[in-house]
Amino acid sequence: MTGAGRVPILLEDAPILSHEARPADQYVLRVHAPGCARHATPGSFAHLRCDPALPMRRPLSILRADPASGRVEFLYKVVGAGTRMLAARRAGETISLLGPIGRGFETHPEYPRRLLIGGGVGIPPMIFLAETLRARGQGASALVLMGSEVPFPFPVRPSRILVPGIPPDAIAALPLLDDLGIASRLASGRGEPGCHPGHVTELAAHWLAALPPEALAQVEVFACGPTPMLEACAALAARYRVPCQVSLEEFMACAVGGCAGCVVPVRGPAGVAMRRVCVDGPVFDAHAVFGGP
Repeated sequence: MTGAGRVPILLEDAPILSHEARPADQYVLRVHAPGCARHATPGSFAHLRCDPALPMRRPLSILRADPASGRVEFLYKVVGAGTRMLAARRAGETISLLGPIGRGFETHPEYPRRLLIGGGVGIPPMIFLAETLRARGQGASALVLMGSEVPFPFPVRPSRILVPGIPPDAIAALPLLDDLGIASRLASGRGEPGCHPGHVTELAAHWLAALPPEALAQVEVFACGPTPMLEACAALAARYRVPCQVSLEEFMACAVGGCAGCVVPVRGPAGVAMRRVCVDGPVFDAHAVFGGP
């Protein structure tokens, strides 16, 4: 995966294949949307109609997309009336899906060490990116760090993969990545066993600080999560002078660039310009969004 440019935005009536409840009002939704599955890239999202009675769609990051089967998966948390209505939908029903939307993450061969950082609802794109890297034979070069203030939506167990530089008491990992040979570590403010008792960016700082200069020069950071976490990731990347891409979270109405309700200031060669998170992003260079040296 070298890049994620613009792809067709497709409207599909997607049958719900399964809809699984997870802890803390989190859900994994699987639908059959072959067009979206064919074009989705890590970092892209879809705009879903949560219920036929609700005109306003909701944007959800894509957790997985399988072009062979046409299956697309989403992980989301109930946060309001729309997602509460979505949580009531059942397998066999059909949901209107618009997607995939947005520019995803772009990997660069000159930075073969990939640090993936996900927080809360920023977890799905990191799993999508990690599994995509593994499918391309690059999973062993990735480290996935995830943080959550609620129980993790996936089973957790002690990792079988040694990660130098990570505090020895932080041993919790996601089996869905561990079993693929992709190293992961978890952070939690809830005192979860084996998790780092603090912010996920603290784990990232430990790992980066332990790298020798020649290894640090090969690192690129990819992050998705709440804005304060992204700001911390950008500052951390600036401190260690490593490139960093961030996937922004913004409220969206149309999600196709028409309403301009999700614009953010982004620095470029010609100065600061307002960019639409939905179609110009959601992935941007961290320095362009948050600044830094």
